[in-house]
Amino acid sequence: MSEQTIAELGEFALIDLVRGRLGTSDYVLVGPGDDAAHIATADGTYVTATDILVEGRHFRRDWSTAADIGRKAVAANLSDINAMGGVATALVVAFAAPGDTPVKWVADLIGGMVEECDKVGAKIVGGDMSAADQIVISITALGDAERPVTRSGAQVGDQVAYAGTLGLASAGYGALSRGFRSPKAAVDEHRAPHPPYAAGPAAAEGGATSMIDISDGLLADLGHVARASKVAIDLDPASFPILDAVQTVAGALGGVDPLRFVLAGGDDYALAATFPTSASLPEGWTRIGVVKAGEGVTVAGAPYEGGTGHKHWN
Repeated sequence: MSEQTIAELGEFALIDLVRGRLGTSDYVLVGPGDDAAHIATADGTYVTATDILVEGRHFRRDWSTAADIGRKAVAANLSDINAMGGVATALVVAFAAPGDTPVKWVADLIGGMVEECDKVGAKIVGGDMSAADQIVISITALGDAERPVTRSGAQVGDQVAYAGTLGLASAGYGALSRGFRSPKAAVDEHRAPHPPYAAGPAAAEGGATSMIDISDGLLADLGHVARASKVAIDLDPASFPILDAVQTVAGALGGVDPLRFVLAGGDDYALAATFPTSASLPEGWTRIGVVKAGEGVTVAGAPYEGGTGHKHWN
């Protein structure tokens, strides 16, 4: 183990290693392994999540404006709270950057952050700053959830559904990676996503048994639900609408299957959830599959051959 690298170990095995050394306490109601933690306090509870964005890995300044990057950094955190059925109320921001970063760029970054926070009524309440060789943004969000929905509650027979947009942001990344700046709908969604902030609390109220946000790819993220719930999930490929912009990018990239962007793309920060068979799906949610006995995620009953989603250190 001493000579093994984290790239060789892999992200999720690394998370398991870390979780095994953390311990727990009576204050930890939901600990590591979900979109957010659920913590008890002397006068109530709160949910909290952290995300980090690294220049060159999660964003590029020649692709996105500072305001876009600010919006995306905040959206990634608000989406984690949303995926627990909650609403974010406060954020703390850690920011590191080279000394020659323009002041106006930082001001525009904060402007984008505030704009995204305003969508749910959250406020930035503090943080930290440091010098670094590249820009790094780390945000911790805190919020309220009347009934936190975890990844581990899916039951055999549940219906699987999603809310938001799937495939658009990853199609935008594909276009930008080839030097294109269109189609605008896809490129703009990669630069600054539009998470369905009302959908998380609505799902919790509507009886969702499990929920997760789609940051790494639908198949990869539903894989976490299947693993945590000890079930299998099967998706119906005919249930997914393929947006025109996704079709356009798929064709421009040499006939790539557009469904790949929907199933294995990330960065849209849509939500996926499971609901009891008898439940009426809340507004904005679309049924895409079913929970079965077994393990893993399949598409039309078979493993998907086009990849499952983003992997760190690949």
